[in-house]
Amino acid sequence: MSPNAASIPADIAKLSFEDALAELEKLVKQLEDGKAKLDDAIGAYERGALLKRHCETKLREAQAKIELITVGSDGTVTTKPFTS
Repeated sequence: MSPNAASIPADIAKLSFEDALAELEKLVKQLEDGKAKLDDAIGAYERGALLKRHCETKLREAQAKIELITVGSDGTVTTKPFTS
């Protein structure tokens, strides 16, 4: 588990990337509406920050698993870690 994952609440940590992103988008829309009470808006912002961090961690983990497949001039197939 990464250091960032340790500070993520369990209910967020168990979310898939897609579910976390959907919840984050919902929170952003609520905040953009500007109709929430201040305490609710602060809570939504804090949860949104945690969801964002969780999504970033999930993306880094996925990127670390991706390998680039290359075909050499002699036709041999090899893999190497993907770097962006």
